[in-house]
Amino acid sequence: MSVMTEIWKLLAGIALFMLGMNFLEEGLRSLVGRPFKLFLKKHTANKIKAIGGGALVTAVMQSSSVVNLMVLAFVGAGVITMQNALAVMMGANLGTTMSNWIVATIGFQFSIESFALPLAGIAGITMLLMNRENRWHPWFRFLFGFGLLFFGLSYIKTGVGQTMEQVDLSALNEKPAILFLLAGILITAIIQSSSATVAIVLSALFAGAISLYAATAIVLGSEIGTTIKLVLASVNGIAVKKRVALGNILFNLINAAVIFVFLYPINRLITDIIGIRDQLIALVFFQSLVNIAGIIIFYPLLNRFAKFLEKRFTKNENETLYIHRVDPSESELALVALEKEIRHFIFYVNSLTMTAFDKKLAITKDQLSHEFEQKNWLEKYEFIKQMHGEIHRYAVRLHRNLGDKDSQARLGALIAASRNMMYGAKNIKDAMPDIEQLQRSSNDRKYDFYLRFRKNIVVFFKGITALVSNEMKEGHFEELSAIYKTVQEGYKQTLHELHDENLVQKLNEMEFSTVLNFSREMYTAQKSLVFAMKDLLLKEKEADWFEELPGFIR
Repeated sequence: MSVMTEIWKLLAGIALFMLGMNFLEEGLRSLVGRPFKLFLKKHTANKIKAIGGGALVTAVMQSSSVVNLMVLAFVGAGVITMQNALAVMMGANLGTTMSNWIVATIGFQFSIESFALPLAGIAGITMLLMNRENRWHPWFRFLFGFGLLFFGLSYIKTGVGQTMEQVDLSALNEKPAILFLLAGILITAIIQSSSATVAIVLSALFAGAISLYAATAIVLGSEIGTTIKLVLASVNGIAVKKRVALGNILFNLINAAVIFVFLYPINRLITDIIGIRDQLIALVFFQSLVNIAGIIIFYPLLNRFAKFLEKRFTKNENETLYIHRVDPSESELALVALEKEIRHFIFYVNSLTMTAFDKKLAITKDQLSHEFEQKNWLEKYEFIKQMHGEIHRYAVRLHRNLGDKDSQARLGALIAASRNMMYGAKNIKDAMPDIEQLQRSSNDRKYDFYLRFRKNIVVFFKGITALVSNEMKEGHFEELSAIYKTVQEGYKQTLHELHDENLVQKLNEMEFSTVLNFSREMYTAQKSLVFAMKDLLLKEKEADWFEELPGFIR
């Protein structure tokens, strides 16, 4: 066979290995996703528990990336502290070595095909024939992934071994260790799996392509390369998530740098003093040793390290524009700041909606940040939730400092306005699956319905944003009443159209249900936003009159 054939076999093996890892992770997440999240929450009360919990969960889940992404979500929600989040990640780095121990012992000591092919074949066919809702489906998904992983490893072994028969790579061992370290970083950054990198290195070591010393340098580099996924997940997130990602990078970088300085003595320690002669076992032992050393080095420094990270990304610390500048104890100024913040909040909901409908709506006042505009709709929704939480927390603190009834009544109206804006955003999020179906529909009537509704939504938000941008206090009642009437009549017309016999005949049952659900969610979103505007913009008497207008369709 040609060298290129073996290289393609190697690449196919890597793809199968990574696909197997994905199936394995997905199967486990379906089986134990919530219990593992609860376990992590429970075992983050102190740093020692956090390290142990991170190691144990990752050892079972077989993916430090999944655990690290869980931690990112926990920190963003304020469930765990910065230092305990870092401790979980340190434990996760250690836990991920478990899969490499399995690969090194089972994958190279036995005939892989004898169990990988039957396992992948039987589990895969059963999984495909089985209903996804069946409680056994995740188990067969897990088993299929396990078999596919070792089937991929078999290809990697064969590809590396047969390439070595035709190409002499022994000269590579004379290259500086730093090149192998950089290779480990690059390979892992590209394939986004340190386990796959270690599998390749184990195969190369097994075939005699590289020395143990070079292999340890590559594995050390993979510890740095695996942090890229967390960076990508946090880049558009709130400041605290960026800090966690930075902490993970610094931990792996510093730990790798310290180990790299003593790389040769550590190799001698493993092979000569401890006496591990099997090079495959020596390599995975080295990886475990690296992560244990990292825990020992950083554990006493976790509190200081967390304080250092808390000072990073302070420019974007506050997702709000006004309220973080005014102390709630300054009640009059704070009430003004809160009203401005809530006026600004509607533009975020605006942007979320326009993103969902693949549209842009120019905002001439209170422009949103460029960073926010670059987010996708789900990232924007998470940002909006975070911002709403900050607004509500500020309002609760402000309430303690308000004495007169008029100010308390105004605060109540502002809280109701922000709450209804959040309801509107939630309706948009809930409607997204239906929006995506309508956008991709091949049914002309269904797609035309979507286009007309999108046009109406743009008009609706133009009216809403024009009201908020207008600082004048007069005329809001008439304009908002007109918007109210348009929404009400539009929904009546939609219901009438949906019950028209001609349309019903051109939509199947699923299509009809999609259009109906979409209409209801969008109507509810508009209703929530109209009521938000009523509390934000109208005087108390006008708001009372507004509520006496003919009610919305239920």
